[in-house]
Amino acid sequence: MTFSTMIDAMSTQPSGARISGSGRALGARCITNAELAAVLESSDDWIVQRTGIRTRYFIEPGQSNTSLALEASRAALDNAALNASELDAIVFATLSPDMVFPGNGVLLQEALGVAPIPALDVRNQCSGFLYALSVAGAWIRSGMYRRVLVVGSEVHSTGLDLSPQGRAVSILFGDGAGAVVVEAADTRVQEGGALEAVRLGADGSGARLLFCDRPGAAHHPSITSEDLEAGRHYAQMEGRQVFRRAVELLSQEIGALIARHRLDPQRAVLVAHQSNRRINELVAERTGIPEDRVLHTIEQWGNTTAGSIPMALDLARREGRMASGDPVIMAAFGSGLTWGTTLMWG
Repeated sequence: MTFSTMIDAMSTQPSGARISGSGRALGARCITNAELAAVLESSDDWIVQRTGIRTRYFIEPGQSNTSLALEASRAALDNAALNASELDAIVFATLSPDMVFPGNGVLLQEALGVAPIPALDVRNQCSGFLYALSVAGAWIRSGMYRRVLVVGSEVHSTGLDLSPQGRAVSILFGDGAGAVVVEAADTRVQEGGALEAVRLGADGSGARLLFCDRPGAAHHPSITSEDLEAGRHYAQMEGRQVFRRAVELLSQEIGALIARHRLDPQRAVLVAHQSNRRINELVAERTGIPEDRVLHTIEQWGNTTAGSIPMALDLARREGRMASGDPVIMAAFGSGLTWGTTLMWG
């Protein structure tokens, strides 16, 4: 390859990536606080005051994590005016796969009928979608692929402790999926879904603030009848510590993003992970983002973990909650502890 040919090849590489389509899906059954309160020995007021949640959706027999992801993916492809056959790769973020292995990415690939494109699973829980988005963006900017489907999908309902002992965790979660199509952008423009690089972080010293360790290969065997009786297969959470660290770290990271890109926070749209409405309200207050520019979906959908950001983003795009060129900040914090932030231009 001559020097001039090399320069020509480099000039054809995409300089950026953009979200060209989005979609979402929910479990078939709407679950009210009153319905949960009856089995958790709680109340609607108690749940709303602590979380902001009023309803969430659970799957019914015949639905699965893969089926939710498929519905969201088809909606995203339709929104991007693409066929599944035009995809180059799939990145699937989830903590609740249909099987222990293989991952849900290949199950979705089969359902879409797009073999043999690569399918990668990402297990970063609440920040999983942004970790997955970072992979897709890097693949595209490197020239490796031009169109990547990024999915965040969760089914929590089949793994919740629906007893008074599990109340603090079980009131939070719902089932849902969000998907986006990420495409190569020939030029870096600040509109049309253009994406900046995702900024990621982790602190394993907080791993046991929010975790589920059964079944786990560190145990011999990975799970026992005694573990099941003790409820060790259910998620464990130190709620107050997670809340405090989420507010502090997200405020810091979003503030840094605003400064790095010299944004006017009054124009920003905040699409944050939906773990607790009060967390997002406090973060917006500390970073100067107006309340009417903050997406809140937790009231009707609950916490859908890796699905929460792409689901909220799809809602915002379809309802016209962002204007062309608006800075859209995506941010997540959760189990790991892991976190991520990125900027998309509306």
